Amino acid sequence: MASPDPFQPLKDALAVSPTNVPLRLHLADSLVAAAKADEAEGLLKDGLTRTPGEPQLKLALAKVYLSLGKFSAGVVVCEDILRGKGAPPEAKVLLAKLLHQDGETGRAVTMYKSALDDDPDLADAVFEMTLGIGGDDDDDIIDGRIRAAMGGGMPDEDAPGEIERPKLTFDDVGGMDAIKEEIRLKIIYPLTHADLFKAYGKTIGGGVLLYGPPGCGKTHLARATAGEVQAGFLPVGLHDVLDMWVGTSEKQLHALFQQARRNNPCVLFFDEVDALAASRADFRQSASRFLINQFLNELDGVNTTNEGVLVLAATNAPWHMDSAFRRPGRFDRILFVPPPDQTARAAILRLHLVGKPQKDLDFDAVAKATTEFSGADLKAVVDRAVEGKLKEAMKSGIPSPLSTKDLLAAAGGLKPSTREWFADARNYAMYANDGGLYDDLAKYLKVR
Repeated sequence: MASPDPFQPLKDALAVSPTNVPLRLHLADSLVAAAKADEAEGLLKDGLTRTPGEPQLKLALAKVYLSLGKFSAGVVVCEDILRGKGAPPEAKVLLAKLLHQDGETGRAVTMYKSALDDDPDLADAVFEMTLGIGGDDDDDIIDGRIRAAMGGGMPDEDAPGEIERPKLTFDDVGGMDAIKEEIRLKIIYPLTHADLFKAYGKTIGGGVLLYGPPGCGKTHLARATAGEVQAGFLPVGLHDVLDMWVGTSEKQLHALFQQARRNNPCVLFFDEVDALAASRADFRQSASRFLINQFLNELDGVNTTNEGVLVLAATNAPWHMDSAFRRPGRFDRILFVPPPDQTARAAILRLHLVGKPQKDLDFDAVAKATTEFSGADLKAVVDRAVEGKLKEAMKSGIPSPLSTKDLLAAAGGLKPSTREWFADARNYAMYANDGGLYDDLAKYLKVR
């Protein structure tokens, strides 16, 4: 005979009053104490469907994720709590612990110190030992960068990047028809129909943020955008901006914008933009805030104009960006770039196989067998198939064309690189989408 469930009275009471948050929290705490964290997780998720956005339920869910080892999911929930008004400092400590467990010790230290600034009573000596912190801060080092000494340290001359003139156009980008049209509306049509847009008071410029898993063509699409309108293309990487000397990064960022302004029309493209535009709430010290504020000022065209400067940026982690970057006039179009669909995969394969020996290739069959593959994954399929043919030719001395069988065999030995990204992104689509920012991602993942 099975023993009675000791939690049944609480469950019965909750069934009568399913929106009773204190009761649900008490039951969840009791389940965790009884080593039933999995059941507590389901209980709290159900509560969030009944009382969406309830911060105490989210905080409890993040604690459960910490106990279950689901660190990435817990990070998402805590970050969502901290975006709300009046978020409890306790959420910062919890986020610090989750970040540390998830391998992001640097961010964990910053978040923990920020929590203590808000409430010194939250100090955790054991956790501080784990993080390896304590003692006074070194005033000469700010966020890992060295404060420039008076009269020296910073370079005398800025070194902007080179303006490219891409030959690529949208015809060279497989699929992405909906995204191309969004870019046309925001960036291309204002240039090609300048008089019409000016008649309505619309300036030529603005920003588009592309996000999605790595290898899905965000950089390729940005370069093709410049080629589509025969504009200059100025790619910006982290090494072009970030510098060990405080103040130099801001100067270099300004120099890059100035170069784009002098060469308009120009597409100014920031790759891995989340590293330059991270949430200011993550920074305890002011040095990184200065760079972020400089970036915002440049986007706004403070003391100058951005007419003809078309700003595109790509990120794999839009949830780490400061919300100020999403205001009108900045990155006010945020486009999800998913892995290519079957039609697009076939088109990408055709592009990668141009000029290569082939015979009766069934691109649709290969596309069907490569679900979830990114553009970079598809290139790897072609490269692996070519390597196989080269090995055969080296043995036989007779080169033979690529076949459908070769491509399918190559694809069978590879796994989609996008799966890891979607595992994290699903958490943001489920728990951090109150403003609808990730609606396209949620629709793609088929989550509510």
